[in-house]
Amino acid sequence: MTPTPATAGPLAGVKVIDMTTSYAGPTAAMYLADLGATVMKVERPGRGDDARSWGPPFVAGTSAWFASANRNKQSVVLDLRVQEGREALRRLLDTADVFLQNMNPAKLTRMGIDGETLRARNPRLVYCAMSGFGLDGPDSDLPGYDLVAQARSGLMSVTGEKGRSPQRVSTALSDVVTGMAAAIAINAALVRQTSSGVGEIIDVSLLDTDLALMAPRIAAFCAGEPEPAPSGGTDSVLAVYQPFETADRTIVVAIGNDAMWQRFCTAVGLPELSADPALADNAGRREHRSHITALVADRLSTRRAAEWLRVLGEVEVPASLVQTLSEVVKDPQVVARDSLLPVPGFQGDLVSIRSPFRLASQGAPRNERFPGLGADTRSVLLEVGYTDEQIDDLAVAGAVGLGTEAVAS
Repeated sequence: MTPTPATAGPLAGVKVIDMTTSYAGPTAAMYLADLGATVMKVERPGRGDDARSWGPPFVAGTSAWFASANRNKQSVVLDLRVQEGREALRRLLDTADVFLQNMNPAKLTRMGIDGETLRARNPRLVYCAMSGFGLDGPDSDLPGYDLVAQARSGLMSVTGEKGRSPQRVSTALSDVVTGMAAAIAINAALVRQTSSGVGEIIDVSLLDTDLALMAPRIAAFCAGEPEPAPSGGTDSVLAVYQPFETADRTIVVAIGNDAMWQRFCTAVGLPELSADPALADNAGRREHRSHITALVADRLSTRRAAEWLRVLGEVEVPASLVQTLSEVVKDPQVVARDSLLPVPGFQGDLVSIRSPFRLASQGAPRNERFPGLGADTRSVLLEVGYTDEQIDDLAVAGAVGLGTEAVAS
């Protein structure tokens, strides 16, 4: 699956070996593929990536979660428990530009596919290790999942209704943003690789990602702010910056500066608040947050959401409905920007989400369906010097999997 000229992207010609499973690593590799890289997804025999079995929902046997993170890739099945499978991987990596993996560091060393060993063979290799807690430290060997990272980073401690128990942000936040962080670092390393031929070892973890997401809260705490707790969607710095109930729907109002506060008060009919010198700046509004929000909540409850959104839009105060997913997928802005990519062959029943970047040089997003398990094993191994007969022998021995391709008898 080579990108077409219309979708080639700036990473056309870059060869990526993706040996990650679940969601963070596959997301990182997918973003590289979206940018034009050739991504070869190395999977286990039989079941492949763990995410292939994540569901329901399944559409025609395909996991929606898996499909959402694995477009624009090839699938190669190798059994790394046997020497022949490991040797096939090393031959792929000898000609690769990038390698992503999320295996236990000790296991990688035993298998001879740790960063130092591989870069001794291929000094230009950009090696990206993705994990729960990083390559060093006392907990580097612990398995990591999104839920654990959200809990340990403090992200959950500030999320949820005021006075209630902490809550997880209800999406794979740590995984998706870790994938973005990995893609950023890999692209930076590729720039240097192009000019100098020097590779890199990149260490990306779920915990570090969630700590980065918590940067403003941790900085404020270390600067003397009280220990934060779930606050029902209010912001720790800005007031007013939170959800409110209208007569029929929940909306959010985001007041980011003093002039906006004045326009808001006038628009919603609370002139006494705009005239109060104690509320003229954000520090004063924070001090009197509970008083302000009670008056604003009472006022906004008197009219329907659509009316308030029109009123606030006219005075350029940021506000929005809290949309359900059935509304999100039909949102005119989402539709206009083609943010939902139908998975080819599924008549709209499976979609992935377009990468959160647009390049003027790419006329259309690259959107090839996820690969079948092992569908590209033969073609990929042929590219690195194996013959058809050797590949058939490896398949018979169980060292590689050929997907739906026939194995010579």
